[in-house]
Amino acid sequence: MADSPTPDADREPTRTTTPAPPEDHLVTTEHTLRLGRRRLAYTATTGRVVLREEVFEDGTFTGHEPKAEMFLTAYVAEPSGDTPRPVTFAFNGGPGSSSVWLHLGLLGPRRVVSGDAGSLQAPPYGLTDNLETLLAVSDLVFVDPVATGYSRAVSGGKAAPYLGFTGDIESVGEVIRLWTTRNDRWLSPKFVAGESYGTIRAAALAEHLQTRRGMYLNGVMLISSVLDLGSIGLHEPEDRGHVGFLPTYAAIAHHHGKHGDRPLEDVLAEAEEYAERTYPWVLSRGDRLTAADRAEAVATLARLTGLSEEYVDLSDLRVEHLHFFAELLRTERRVVGRLDGRFTGPAASGVAETIAADPSMDAITGPYSAGWNHYVRTELGYESDLPYEQLSMTANQEWSFKEFEGRSVDVSGRLARAMRANPDLKVHVAYGWHDGATPYYAAQETLAHLGLPPELTANIEHAYYPAGHMMYVHEESRVRQSADLADFVTRASTP
Repeated sequence: MADSPTPDADREPTRTTTPAPPEDHLVTTEHTLRLGRRRLAYTATTGRVVLREEVFEDGTFTGHEPKAEMFLTAYVAEPSGDTPRPVTFAFNGGPGSSSVWLHLGLLGPRRVVSGDAGSLQAPPYGLTDNLETLLAVSDLVFVDPVATGYSRAVSGGKAAPYLGFTGDIESVGEVIRLWTTRNDRWLSPKFVAGESYGTIRAAALAEHLQTRRGMYLNGVMLISSVLDLGSIGLHEPEDRGHVGFLPTYAAIAHHHGKHGDRPLEDVLAEAEEYAERTYPWVLSRGDRLTAADRAEAVATLARLTGLSEEYVDLSDLRVEHLHFFAELLRTERRVVGRLDGRFTGPAASGVAETIAADPSMDAITGPYSAGWNHYVRTELGYESDLPYEQLSMTANQEWSFKEFEGRSVDVSGRLARAMRANPDLKVHVAYGWHDGATPYYAAQETLAHLGLPPELTANIEHAYYPAGHMMYVHEESRVRQSADLADFVTRASTP
């Protein structure tokens, strides 16, 4: 008698399925925008591009291995004439921020309607045409670094190699190289625009693209600049950080009525002069400071910052910025914004040392999130069930600066090297008077120490706005800044 078959004998053999390799996923849509009497026709391309790394085993090339999928949105307008249009690659900072802020706040063809300090929009917010878009004079490519937006490591891969200074520069630089090559734009004027930590990225990219790829830029736009984190006291409790914040404290105090009817220009001039000359000397004296000199310093700092003399004295003449935002309006039980000191909000505690949340960040997160999540699907035609990481705290907290161990995170030398190698490289720096994240005076000081000859220093231009970190939240500043950037790109694109 034959053996009976086992229960699984007639089943198909088990197969192990391997996920399909990742591929570019891009969606293209056509649009028009009315700019006065001008009709601007443009193409939007949105989606993820696969980044691949060359792989070698025992010195033998074995192929290109996919490592990450980077999300971008590119706007290309119809050319007029034979002259190539400029192209601007834009990103925000964080680290851990997507590009949504510059995209829908300042540069792109559509913008968020969020309101401003004292007159915020209510949910569900809205979008409108950006009649001042930089697309009028330059094509635009917005890049989201790995772990932000819809950018991710590939399935089975790790984001860690990109969550750090070098990996970030190399990956964003590779997206720029790929887009430029695939779209035949090597002979177009090229710009990078970064905001906040994005200015560190932009300055380093200028040098990286030249050195590694032979790609020379026409211009770099530094919006709310911080090229040296030590200049604002991050990672290193240096006195220069306290000096760098002083004029910003004075501007914010002025906005909230702590300087009476004095013009802002007069207040800033006094604060800058004190920060340039007397304040560094006072801090350097330590215990050698006489009682009279200390009393004078306490009185001056209290007057400039709008804080009490007792608080300044107890702070040992060194007011930390998160403490300032909590202290300035404490008697009103309100706090002021870090990103934009014009904004205020209720204090979570009347005795807290620092702010529990930033009211200026709270004011814009909702409008930009609603605007983007509607816009990307409804108007750009890109669909994904992934959450759009507007601000990735994971990326921020896991970020590595191992390249700068034991010293300040400072890329000013890289920008200087790029400018020396490319004497036609132009730099535009935008400052907000009320920016408590990247104070304008500290940025000025960093740029004043690039060590460039006068003819290259002349390639750097400065623009100031009566707003904060994202100065385009303020309507008057947004309109003027848009015109300033368009003018900069036009001039820097002309031989």
